[in-house]
Parts: sequence; structure tokens; C-alpha cells
Amino acid sequence: MRQLTEEETKIVFEKLSGYIGQNISQLVNRSGEQFVLRIQKDRVYYVSDAIARLATSVARPNLLSLGTCLGKFTKTNKFRLHITALQVLAPLAANKVWVKANGEMPFLYGNHVLKAHIGRISDDIPEHTGVLVFSMSDLPLGFGVSAKSTAEVRHAQPNAITVFRQSDIGEFLRDEDSLFA
Repeated sequence: MRQLTEEETKIVFEKLSGYIGQNISQLVNRSGEQFVLRIQKDRVYYVSDAIARLATSVARPNLLSLGTCLGKFTKTNKFRLHITALQVLAPLAANKVWVKANGEMPFLYGNHVLKAHIGRISDDIPEHTGVLVFSMSDLPLGFGVSAKSTAEVRHAQPNAITVFRQSDIGEFLRDEDSLFA
């Protein structure tokens, strides 16, 4: 496990800022404890600094993972968030969409969020910005990209796509064989 290079750190933080906005500093300094980002086999992990220092005594081939996997770098050096990052991003989310009970299952089966399924939506969400999708009981379900701004959503047809799904908690079941491979 190694530290991220400046270029890698920039790419990861740009991706994360699309979802949590200005809360990047809270991501690193959480509840008085320092957290760091480490990379192992193209996967980026979010781990406390104390545990990361302890992990240096474990040989790289013997270390499978450490902390929470935020995502991975593709072969073209782009960063893709994994569903495992949801618990880290949910408390810090800047843009949120709450889905009604009738829209939870279609979203968890891998479909986009329609306007008819939205119960609430954060104010001033711009178009093509990262959003976190919650159930009406504030359970984080996944994340995606807004297809329309908040103002456009309010005047859209009920069958219009409002959030393009990128990842949801249903992936734990659908992709369990390849999620951590």
C-alpha cells in the first residue's frame, strides 16, 4: 500500500468534490482523527492515519485491503467510485435526492431515478452534478449524476429521468463476484 501521487490525489479529490462539494477538508479531518488515502492495486482506500502507519509492517503481497475502498483507477487513469464509498460520502453530501418508497426498488435494480419517484430534492442542484440518493427515511441508497437542475426537475414530466444512476446498494448482490476482485 502506498500514498497517492499528486496527480492521483488531484483526480480523486476532483471526483469526490463533485459529490461532497466543499466538505473535502471534513473528509480528511473527521471527528478529531486524521484520515488518509492509500492505493493498492489501483484501488483507493480511505483509512485512519494511525491504522495506515500500523499497516506498513505488513508485506504488500499479504495485504488485501485496508479501511474503506472508495473506488479504483481505470486503465485510462480515470477514477471510478465504488458503492463501498457510500457510507463515507453520505454524511458529507452536498446534493441529495430522496426517493419515495415506490421508487426505491427500481433504483436498487439498476434503473435511473424518475421525477415521479422523487420525494424531496436539495435546492440549487446544477445539471450534471454528483448527487446522493436516499430513501425517505434517510437511508443512503446510492449515488448518481443529476440529469436536470432543481428548477428543471420541478417543471419536468413525471416520466423524465432526473438522476442518472452510477451505483446503488443493490450492486452488493448483483456484482458480488466481481466487486472486490
